[in-house]
Amino acid sequence: MTQNLISIQLIYLVSTALFILSLKWMSHPLTARRGIVSGVVAMVAAVIGALMTPHLASCHWIIGAIAVGFVLGVPLAMVPLTAVPQRTALSHAFGGLAAGLVAVAEYYLHYTQFTPEQLTPFTTGALIAEALLGFLTFTGSLMAAGKLQEWIPTRPITYKGQNAINFSLLGLALLCGVLLVWHSNWWPLFPVIVALSLTFGVLLIIPIGGADMPTVISLLNSYAGLSAVAMGFVLKNNLLIAAGALDGSSGLILSIIMCKAMNRSFVNVLFGAFGQVQAASSAGPEQRTAKSATAEDAAQIMDAARTVVIIPGYGMAVAQAQHRVRELYDSLTKRGVDVKFAIHPVAGRMPGHMNVLLAEAEIPYDKLIEMDEINPEMPETDVAVVLGANDVVNPAARHDKSSPIYGMPIIDADKAKTVFVIKRSMNPGFAGIENELFFGANTLMLFGDAKVVLTNLVQALKE
Repeated sequence: MTQNLISIQLIYLVSTALFILSLKWMSHPLTARRGIVSGVVAMVAAVIGALMTPHLASCHWIIGAIAVGFVLGVPLAMVPLTAVPQRTALSHAFGGLAAGLVAVAEYYLHYTQFTPEQLTPFTTGALIAEALLGFLTFTGSLMAAGKLQEWIPTRPITYKGQNAINFSLLGLALLCGVLLVWHSNWWPLFPVIVALSLTFGVLLIIPIGGADMPTVISLLNSYAGLSAVAMGFVLKNNLLIAAGALDGSSGLILSIIMCKAMNRSFVNVLFGAFGQVQAASSAGPEQRTAKSATAEDAAQIMDAARTVVIIPGYGMAVAQAQHRVRELYDSLTKRGVDVKFAIHPVAGRMPGHMNVLLAEAEIPYDKLIEMDEINPEMPETDVAVVLGANDVVNPAARHDKSSPIYGMPIIDADKAKTVFVIKRSMNPGFAGIENELFFGANTLMLFGDAKVVLTNLVQALKE
C-alpha cells in the first residue's frame, strides 16, 4: 500500500508540473498546441492516479461518469469558435456543480459516518467555501452562457435595491457558514447555504450586460478554481489544491487584464449595469449622416496605399470571414502594401478571440500588433479597415465623459488617412452607444456581410 501511495503522489507531481507547463506554453501561439497536449496528458494522469486510490469501493460509477462526459463533451467541443465563450461558461458550470456536490456529499459523510471530532472547524469551513463558490459558479455560469447565447436578454436586468438584496443573500450565507463552523452538528444550515448560493449566482449575473460577459466568465473560472482548492483540502488531495490554485489565479489575472483593457474595475463590471442601450439622439441640426462606398471604391484607394491596418472585431467572427481576410492580405502584400493587424485585448467575446481566428487563417503572427504598439503608427497609416469592430474603435472613449466607455483604451482607427468600416448596419455594439467613427470625415462605410464584402473587395483588387 505504501508503494501505491508513493506512485500516486509521483503521478500527481508530474500532473502538477504538466499543468504549469500547459499554462506557460499556451501563452504564445507557437507553443499553444504543445500546451493543450500537456494539459490533456496531465488530466489523464490525474484521473489514473485517482483510480489508484486505496480502498476505492468501485470504479463502475466513475467509469460510467467518464463515458457520459465523453458523450456530452464531444458535441460541446464541436461548436463554432463564436460559441466558445458560452461553451466555456457551461464547462465552468459543470465544474462548479461537481465541486458543490462533492461538498454536500463530504459534509453528510463526515456527519453521519465519522466521529464528530473529524468535522473540525477547518474541515467545515473548507466544505462551506467549496459549496458556496461551487454552487454560485454553477448558476452564475449558466446565466452567463444564457446571455451569450441570447437565451436570456443580454441587456442588464436591474430593479430597485438589487445590490442590497444580493449583498444580503451573500451575508446571510456567510452568517450560516460561521454558525455551522461553530456548531458543526447544525446540519440544516448546510442546505440553506446551498440554496442561498444558487440564488446569489443567478442574481449576481443578470444585472451584468453582454459586453462584460467575457470578464465575468474568467472571474467565475477563478471562483471554480478556489472551490477546487477547498475541495483539495477536504479530500487531502495535493493535486486538487495545486490545479485549483492555478485555475483560480489565472482566472483572476485574466479578469484583471480585461478590466485594465476596458479601464474599469471589478466593482464597475459586477455592479455597473454596463450594456444598457442608450436612447438615440433626437433628429435636429446636429443629426449626422455616414458616407457609404462600394468595394470598387475601396479597392482603388487600397491599390494606391502603402500601409494598411486591418482591425478585426466580433463581426468578423460571426461572418467567419477570417479566410477572406487572408485573401485580402495576400492580394495587398503582392502589390507591395505593408499590411498589419491591430488587435484590441477585448475584441470579440473572449480574450485572444481575434488572434485565434487569424491564426486559423494562417496570418503571420508577427503581423498581429497589440493596441499600444499600433496606435503610434495610425496617423501615418494610409488605410484602416475596421472589420466588424465597434466599441474598441469608438473615439467617444477619449473625450465624451458622459459615455459609458469613457476612458477605455481604444485603437486609434480615426487617425488614419482613410477609414473603411465593414459592417452590416449602423447598429451599436455591446456598449449600446453610437460610434462616432462612422460619421468621421475620413470614414467610408461598406455595408454588408463581412465575408461577402471582402470577397467583392478582393475581386475588385484583382480586376
